[in-house]
Amino acid sequence: MRLPVTGSQTVGPFFRIGMEALFREDLARPDVAGERITIHGRVLDGDGAGVPDAQIEIWQADAQGNHGETERSEEKRFWGFGRVPTDEKGGFRFTTIKPGCVAGPENSTQAPHLVVLLFMRGLLRHLVTRVYFADEAANSNDAILKLVPAERRDTLLAERQHSETVTYQWNIHLQGDQETVFFDV
Repeated sequence: MRLPVTGSQTVGPFFRIGMEALFREDLARPDVAGERITIHGRVLDGDGAGVPDAQIEIWQADAQGNHGETERSEEKRFWGFGRVPTDEKGGFRFTTIKPGCVAGPENSTQAPHLVVLLFMRGLLRHLVTRVYFADEAANSNDAILKLVPAERRDTLLAERQHSETVTYQWNIHLQGDQETVFFDV
């Protein structure tokens, strides 16, 4: 007996249910040391349309460049981790502190950055990228950023906006001329 061929199934909208408990748009309480920043943007498909059901996961160091606080209580002041869903137009926003420089390969130092994972429909595996700050002098010495072709580095740079608060804009382009650099991990 021959079984009928069926279409493949990618991760569907149900994955939001399992991640919703971890949604956190503010990664640091107001009393945490460091420069408080907001990053906002959109997740855009190959046609430039917003992706309404994606989720951004953020991992970062604190302002001193340390990863992982040992405190495990609800009183935790800095998480170094957060997850935000996109809205109906593919928009996202989160607030945190600007991370410090962290150790890099071969005794180098990495510029302040955030590691970002993207989960969404149509993906069997999440995508991994980074957000650097366009106004950061340490970018020129970052060993990981140097691995990215010079003409593509700007896809990883969040641009500071002119506002009363420290706000950066950064978009994730899934395809096309402005496609964001994604890393194999």
